[in-house]
Amino acid sequence: MDLDTFLLSFAVIACVYMACNIGANDVANAMGTSVGSKALTFRQAIFIAAVAEFIGAFFVGGEVSNTIRKGMLDPTVFEAVPYHLVYGMISALVAAAVWLHIASYLGWPVSTTHSIVGGIVGFGIIAVGVDVVNWGKVGLVVLSWVVSPLLGGIFAFFIFKFINKTIFSKRTPLVYAKNILPYIVFFIFVILSNAMVYKGLKNLHLDFVFSEALLISFMTGILAFAVAKFLVRKIPHDPSRSLQKQFRETEGMFRYLQILTAFYVAFAHGSNDVANAVGPLAAVVAIVEDGQVHMNVPIPTWILGLGAGFIVFGLMFWGAKVMATVGEKITELTPSRGFAAEFGAATVVLVCSKIGMPISTTHTLVGSVIGVGLARGLPTLNLDIIKMVFISWISTIPFTACITMLFFKIFLVFLP
Repeated sequence: MDLDTFLLSFAVIACVYMACNIGANDVANAMGTSVGSKALTFRQAIFIAAVAEFIGAFFVGGEVSNTIRKGMLDPTVFEAVPYHLVYGMISALVAAAVWLHIASYLGWPVSTTHSIVGGIVGFGIIAVGVDVVNWGKVGLVVLSWVVSPLLGGIFAFFIFKFINKTIFSKRTPLVYAKNILPYIVFFIFVILSNAMVYKGLKNLHLDFVFSEALLISFMTGILAFAVAKFLVRKIPHDPSRSLQKQFRETEGMFRYLQILTAFYVAFAHGSNDVANAVGPLAAVVAIVEDGQVHMNVPIPTWILGLGAGFIVFGLMFWGAKVMATVGEKITELTPSRGFAAEFGAATVVLVCSKIGMPISTTHTLVGSVIGVGLARGLPTLNLDIIKMVFISWISTIPFTACITMLFFKIFLVFLP
């Protein structure tokens, strides 16, 4: 076996391993609130995530991926030694996958993007030196440890407070829910459809300007409002029923909203974060083909399919522990609380991505769950679990950086 074939095979295996661990961790935490609130069973969550993730990754996933994720370092410094960049990409991929595997085994919801960024930083330092790393970008990533959960928590806190005040604090919550839910559905569809349409469908050659995307989003929202209004009218309500029974029926209505937002979160994750697994592989393929370093490389369809398929595989077999942490161990969730957390997280991720602020979907969602818990009172939160989660976040970049350095050195010792 020649060197190129060996490196390509190794990179494919690393990509598959990374994709499996993305499914086990990132996708699992995205679906955790739905499972924890009992809106979905584990099997139903896997099915919805499988469909949404695969569609997002395969059809809307990055057509072009930066060779170095998030601009952490300049790939042109490796023009004289392109295979060092190959070694670095594979090392970063393996290191990130190992960290995600450990975190998933322990039930820690960590950031896939931060894992691969840590690997890239470690590779840059060991291969060239500290000056090659864009420390300003690294600083923004570190800042997102605070910004992501804080914004997610604030949004989810106020969304849950609104739902509680306008629906669950009333003597007839089901009646108020039937009046208010169509408006909530309108905002859900406006925000989520805008996220998909505005700069989200470039790979399908549907690049709408903001005004066009906004018009499409409002039309979608109005249609969804009309459908929701029609459906809630068919729900019978009897004010003489016990308040507890009305609460259960109202939570049942929120179950469908939570399923909707869970589908969107999985779709958005597939379209955005699949590049964490397939981007480095695409860079390796491009260098092996012509021996040159590329600033941007096209991602072949077979690589997107590979990443999408194994993300789903990883969720099925390794995702249960992270789901349990996010959905059950931080705070007790119901469909209305789970909806507030997921919709708050989805909204924050959308807004921040549009203004160019680096943000972690994982950290935002965990922060949103914490925000919902705070809205119910501090004693409802498991502070030991939250402490453990924060420690795992802080450990991500140093761990993957060190492991990448080790693998890169092994490559240099055994390969030319």
